[in-house]
Amino acid sequence: MLRETLVYVLETVVNLFALAALMRFYAQAFRASFRNPIAQFIVALTDWAVKPLRRILPSVMGLDTASFVVAWFTLIVLWWAILMILQLAEMTHPLFWPGLLALSVVKLAKLSIYLLIGIVLVQAVLSWVSPYHPMRPFFETMSKPFLQPLRRIVPLIGGVDLSPLLLLILLQILLMLPIVFLEAESFRLMRGLALR
Repeated sequence: MLRETLVYVLETVVNLFALAALMRFYAQAFRASFRNPIAQFIVALTDWAVKPLRRILPSVMGLDTASFVVAWFTLIVLWWAILMILQLAEMTHPLFWPGLLALSVVKLAKLSIYLLIGIVLVQAVLSWVSPYHPMRPFFETMSKPFLQPLRRIVPLIGGVDLSPLLLLILLQILLMLPIVFLEAESFRLMRGLALR
């Protein structure tokens, strides 16, 4: 019981930091304005890890690779700690490290999907409740690349944009099918079961 509580606290805190680093990465990738309280909080929270890494890792094609690597490395350390605490895999197994790297990539994709779900929900609520809210442009910029293609397919029904609903359904399907499968395969790889 104590181990499960420790894992819960560790996973919650570290995932929040990884989410902040990911949000910083995506905000820069989509050219979202950092002149808002959320972006400033994210920058303040992640600066200690991102800024030193930027001296080593330059941006690639305008993407903030340092923020991405910070999020990825954070998840590698988190899942290594969880696996050791719960004794779910042997670190000496030859496929442990490739499996851990694969698992951390899958967890990074999962966090990215959760982040997008949160952004779309906030953007949709703000568009209904407070369309002139100063935070709305930030969430609009972050969600537009995903919603714009769906808006071409899904017509307005009674003046209501249903593209956020369709995107949320598609994201849930991604979480339920490929992400769950890839997580299971990563655990199997770490235990050497994928080769049997």
